[in-house]
Amino acid sequence: QVQLVESGGGLVQGGGSLRLSCVVSGRARSGYALGWFRQPPGKEREFIAGIDWSGGTTYYADSVKGRFTISRDNPKNTVYLQMNSLKPEDTAVYYCALQYVRGYYRNDDLQAYDYWGQGTQVTVSS
Repeated sequence: QVQLVESGGGLVQGGGSLRLSCVVSGRARSGYALGWFRQPPGKEREFIAGIDWSGGTTYYADSVKGRFTISRDNPKNTVYLQMNSLKPEDTAVYYCALQYVRGYYRNDDLQAYDYWGQGTQVTVSS
């Protein structure tokens, strides 16, 4: 059993910053990739950032490129999402997810992820 627990969400003014964390616990095999997704109110869940096992390769949605940074600390089993220059349209529930890579990392494919956290709310006021 593998669990993912996000933290760090909250209310922030536009232009502000937040850092989300996600801790992986349980019997996770090494070599997994991690991703961050978000689900705005009334919309579908969307990919925003992904990172491979080594941390050497990262992926971003165009909507967050240059503002958000994903990173990971494998000894701590933790992935981070640093969010800067936040906008009201970034308001959403943010989820982290774990993917056991089979062949290649399908960073933006929700169906390819094996485990999900419960989500953390981020609200950006104007």
